[in-house]
Amino acid sequence: MQAEVRAGDLFVFYGLLKQGAAGQPADLPLATAGAFGAPCRFRGRMVDLGGFPGVVDGDTLCYGVRWQISDPAIMPAMDAFEDVTDDPETSLYLRTQIPLLDNAAKETGEMAWIYWYNKSIEGFPPVADGNWPLDAGKTRK
Repeated sequence: MQAEVRAGDLFVFYGLLKQGAAGQPADLPLATAGAFGAPCRFRGRMVDLGGFPGVVDGDTLCYGVRWQISDPAIMPAMDAFEDVTDDPETSLYLRTQIPLLDNAAKETGEMAWIYWYNKSIEGFPPVADGNWPLDAGKTRK
C-alpha cells in the first residue's frame, strides 16, 4: 500500500512528467492538479529505459523539477501511469520520498515524492549528466 499524498506535498519529476516533456501523458491534468516550480537536484542513478528514464539508488547529482500537488485526487492516475501497484514485486516504479538538493549538492530541507525505478537496470545506458532531455521522451502507454 502506497503512503498517502496530501495537498501541498512536493514531487520531483525527472522524465516524462516534467513540464514540456515529449511523451508526457495528455490525460494527466498536472497543470490543474498542482503547480510546477523551480528546478531541483537529487541523488540517484538515471538510466535511459528506451524513451523514458528511470532512477535507482546512486550518487549522481540528477536534475528534476519541483511540482506541488494541490488535488490529491490525481494520485491514482499518476500511480497508474508509472505502473505503481500495491505489490512492490510487480510495480515498475515505487513512489517514495527523498531529500531535495541545491546545485551545490546540499540538502535544502525539502522532501519530495519521486517515482523510483523498481526493476533491474542491467543493459540500460546511463543518462550521463543525470538530466533527461525534454525532447527525448516517447509515450509509454
